[in-house]
Amino acid sequence: MRSLIGPTPACLLVLLPSVCPTAATLSIRVPLSVRCRASIWNQRASKGPLMRLSTLFLSLLALVLQEAGPASLPEKEQRRREEQSHYGESDPYSELHVGSYMVSPDDYSEVIDLSSYEELADYGDQLAEVKVTSLAPPTRISPTQSKVTPGTPLSNPTMTKPTLPGPLGSPASHGLPTCLVCVCLGSSVYCDDIDLENIPPLPRMTTYLYARFNRISHIRTRDFKGLTKLKRIDLTSNFISSIDNDALRLLPALQDLILPENQLVALPLLPSGIEFLDVRLNRLRSSGIQREAFRALEKLQFLYLADNQLDSIPWPLPLSLRSLHLQNNMIKTMQTDAFCDPVEHRHTRRPLEDIRLDGNPINLSLFPSAYFCLPRLPIGRFT
Repeated sequence: MRSLIGPTPACLLVLLPSVCPTAATLSIRVPLSVRCRASIWNQRASKGPLMRLSTLFLSLLALVLQEAGPASLPEKEQRRREEQSHYGESDPYSELHVGSYMVSPDDYSEVIDLSSYEELADYGDQLAEVKVTSLAPPTRISPTQSKVTPGTPLSNPTMTKPTLPGPLGSPASHGLPTCLVCVCLGSSVYCDDIDLENIPPLPRMTTYLYARFNRISHIRTRDFKGLTKLKRIDLTSNFISSIDNDALRLLPALQDLILPENQLVALPLLPSGIEFLDVRLNRLRSSGIQREAFRALEKLQFLYLADNQLDSIPWPLPLSLRSLHLQNNMIKTMQTDAFCDPVEHRHTRRPLEDIRLDGNPINLSLFPSAYFCLPRLPIGRFT
């Protein structure tokens, strides 16, 4: 610019920002002494025709500076603006080196061989074979053995249902161990309402079993084999129609046998230590109860046989019995010694305070000698 208009007076540099806004952004530095002299000159020049001349000259100077534009900028400022304009127009991702990450559609054949999927089998209803033989850690596979060559079809693995040793050796429902199908809390096993069709394999420490509201139809001898600590079996509301004769007899700790709402027509042999027997709401008949089946049950206290098809009172009954429920059967008669010994009149049965015969066609008033040893008369029809 100096080559065009020559040296610029200091006074013009001071007046320049007020006259031309464009020139105000040019960052022209003027020494303080020059500014002071220029301001004094401005005050003197404001009186007279020289003011008009300076105004015209300054207007001309503003036009010249506007024409010059960025050419008059300092070198550093001009370089900074050029860099900003360069970055604004360029692609911000152009500097990224992603050549090693680019995968073309033609390269997918080397990564995944889609043709091998046609040879895969359907394993929907098969389970992997699990064999537990020891507690040794699993064999490690070296990296060279774990590599799979791309493009090699996968071989069909052999799959069978899981097998576990010990008390859970045979598979339970759906091929899973019992404590995954049922709920095991301590020595109690709860298998309620899970659509079981058989008694599942139970842990040897099982003390209480609850398998109510299922579809169990038969109890086998092996179902409770070896369960020497089993005290209670509750199979309420199943479809049990038969029980193997030795399925329960060999359970030395069994105290409570609860089988209501099933389809039993006969009772199996029972262990001598049983105390509570509930076979209500079945199809039990008198011919299905073995003769003297209850005599050996010296600890039996509660015998519930209501809502069956019995036509006589089971006999003989153990002296330990406290409650006998026979209501809603087909009993029409009874023996004189059904409850008491007709020869020994001093014989009494004080524990037996609860006898129910209501809902039967029998007239209890016809058998007065059958009740003399009882603390209370049976509940039933006396007319």
